[in-house]
Amino acid sequence: MNDSSKPVISIITTAYNSASTIADTLTSVATQDYPNIEHIIVDGASHDKTISIVNSFLHIQKIISEKDNGIYDAMNKGLAVSTGEIIGFLNSDDFYVSPDIISSIANQMAQDQSDALYADLVYVHQKNTNRILRTWRAGKFKAGKFLFGWMPPHPTFFVRKAIYDRFGGFNTALKSSADYELMLRFLYKHQIKVSYLPKVIIKMRAGGVSNASLSNRLRANKEDRAAWRLNHLDPYIFTAVLKPLRKLTQFITEKNKVI
Repeated sequence: MNDSSKPVISIITTAYNSASTIADTLTSVATQDYPNIEHIIVDGASHDKTISIVNSFLHIQKIISEKDNGIYDAMNKGLAVSTGEIIGFLNSDDFYVSPDIISSIANQMAQDQSDALYADLVYVHQKNTNRILRTWRAGKFKAGKFLFGWMPPHPTFFVRKAIYDRFGGFNTALKSSADYELMLRFLYKHQIKVSYLPKVIIKMRAGGVSNASLSNRLRANKEDRAAWRLNHLDPYIFTAVLKPLRKLTQFITEKNKVI
């Protein structure tokens, strides 16, 4: 049931041949206790059962299924059709950890009167999603942390639509670091007001594109440097090196923990 006193929150899920995982994603949105969610699916013309699974969920308002030019192009398509006051992204192999996540985000942003919010996430085993492989605790925001390789987890990043309207969407010239560039642009360059919700809100199946191989990691490092140049910003000489190194500590504290 809709509640006109609460802002609509758009959740954009991009997918391609995601039949093995997307039901978890969709269920985690369908079971949220927040009353005003607009769930948008942007599918890259999957040739498995992704769309038939999507069509079985009645809460979804908008479905786009057509070829795209990569995940960031798909995300921009979702942004273009979204009508929510606040926008978040949930990948087709990720899911929210509990039904109160969107309510918690809306309440925190309203309390802080913030333009954006981020939280923590855990990487989990592809098949046993109760097994934690890596924990990403982002910590409180300070703009200067970007210079030391910091970034918030993009799947936890919720932003008011007015910010996208003002500062733009994803730069599709970047193939693996457009989310980093966007957050650098919003948080560091334009210094929008951001909240930190200090709890894990998403389980993310391990196996991201930027870390899938050494060549992908090197390309991501090159694109991380480009993100600063595109915004006419000057990082430290070691900024791009520290960014992947920061991830090492995420493997230590809770590796193989089961929740």
